[in-house]
Amino acid sequence: MKDRKILLTEDEMPRQWYNILADIKLNPPLGPDGNPVKPEDLAPVFPMNLIEQEVSSERWIEIPEAVQSVYRIWRPSPLVRALSLEKALDTPARIYFKNESVSPPGSHKPNTAVPQAYYNKVAGMERMTTETGAGQWGCALSFACAQFGLECKVFMVRVSFDQKPYRKSMMEVWNGRCVASPSTETRAGREILAKFPDTPGSLGIAISEAIEAAVSDPSGKTRYSLGSVLNHVMLHQTIIGLEAKLQLAKVGDYPDVIIGCAGGGSNFAGLAFPFVLDKINGKAIEIYPVEPAACPTLTKAPFVYDHGDTAGYTPLLPMHSLGHSFMPPPLHAGGLRYHGMAPTVSQLVDEGLLTPKSVNQLESYAAGIILARSEGIIPAPETNHALATVIDEARKAKEEGREKVILFNWSGHGLLDLGAYEKFLAGQLSNFELPEGVIADSEKVFANYPKPAHLKRG
Repeated sequence: MKDRKILLTEDEMPRQWYNILADIKLNPPLGPDGNPVKPEDLAPVFPMNLIEQEVSSERWIEIPEAVQSVYRIWRPSPLVRALSLEKALDTPARIYFKNESVSPPGSHKPNTAVPQAYYNKVAGMERMTTETGAGQWGCALSFACAQFGLECKVFMVRVSFDQKPYRKSMMEVWNGRCVASPSTETRAGREILAKFPDTPGSLGIAISEAIEAAVSDPSGKTRYSLGSVLNHVMLHQTIIGLEAKLQLAKVGDYPDVIIGCAGGGSNFAGLAFPFVLDKINGKAIEIYPVEPAACPTLTKAPFVYDHGDTAGYTPLLPMHSLGHSFMPPPLHAGGLRYHGMAPTVSQLVDEGLLTPKSVNQLESYAAGIILARSEGIIPAPETNHALATVIDEARKAKEEGREKVILFNWSGHGLLDLGAYEKFLAGQLSNFELPEGVIADSEKVFANYPKPAHLKRG
C-alpha cells in the first residue's frame, strides 16, 4: 500500500527561511524623486526589524522561537501524494501537493502573518492595518494579531466583502475589524467613491486605505502589513518549499514541474523559491506561476516601475504591472485580482527562470471539481488556477508516456467559497475577456516612470 501523506515531526521543521535576494539581482524600489528608497523612508509604514529583512541579502534567516511556537499549531503541513487524482486522470505522473489549507485560517497566509505580527510586537506596536482580497489574508493577520495581543483592522475589497460574508465573521472571531473598501474612513477611499460610487473595489485601493490608516495614526503605534508582493513576505513563505524538499527526500523523489497560483506571488514563491535555488545551480525543473486570464499580469503586462497601490502611496516597484489604476473584473478568485506582481517573481520571469501561464475562470472551477471529487478537499478559487495547470501537465505526461513528478501548492480550502461553486454548478459563471484596449489604457499611468534594467545573475 502506498502512503498518501509524507509527514515531518515538529523537530524536523526548518529553523531558517530562504532569502532569494542572496542569489539574484533586483532593481531597487524608487521614491518620488526617482532615487532608491532608503530603509528609514519606510519607517512610518513598517517596523525597522521587518525593513531590515526586506533589504537583507543574507541567504538564510533564523525563524524566532516565538514564531516557530505558533507555526507548530499547524506546521509542518502534510505533503500529500495525490493518488486518487492520478487514478482519475489515468496518468503515469506522480503528483504531490503541500496542503496549506490545514492552517487555522485555511490557507498559506499565516506563514507570514505570524512573523509580521511578532516583529511588530517586538518593535512596540499596538495595532496593525492591512488589506485583503478574498479575505484569506485578513483572516490570517487577525489570527496572528490575536496570538500576540495586537489590534487588527482590515480593509476588504468590496466585491469579496459582499461575496464572502463569513470571512468577515472569521476576522471578528479573532478580534479583527473588517471594513469594506473603498470606505469613507480614508481620503483615498472617499476620492474613489466620489468618482466611482458603484466600484467593486480592488486590492490596489484597499492597500492605499490601509497604508493611510497606519501612517495617519498620531500615536505612532500602528504599522501597515502586506500579505504578498514584498521581499520579506516571500521570505517567510519559503517554509512551504523547504518542508517540501525534506518530505520529498524521505520518499526519494524530486519534482520535474512545480506549479502554484499567483496573484501577488506569495504562495507561489513560498513553494517555488527553494527549488529556484536548485534551478540556478543547474537542476532541470519547469516552474509555472499560474494567473487568471482576466488579470494577466505576468502573461501580458510589461516589466516596468509602478506603484503597488492605486493612490500611489507606495514606492515605485520593479514588477510586471497592468497599471496601478487597472480595475480587474469581479472574478471569484479575489486573491488573484491584483494589478502587479512581486518584484522577485517578476525578476525571475524576466530572467526566464519561470514560465507564467494563465487559465480562465470556468477552466479553473472545472479543475477544482475534479480535485474535490478525487482528493476530497474543496479548493479555494485561487488554488483552482494551479489545479487546471496540474491537470494539463498530468494529461501531457500520459500523452508522452512520461513518469514525471509534479509538485503543486494547495494554497487554501474553499469552504467559504461555496456560493461561487453553487453558481458554477448551475452554469451561472462565465469567463471574463479583457479587450486589448483596456490593458493599453491602464498601462498609460506608468508611461513616464523610470524603466527597470533587465538584470542577470553572475
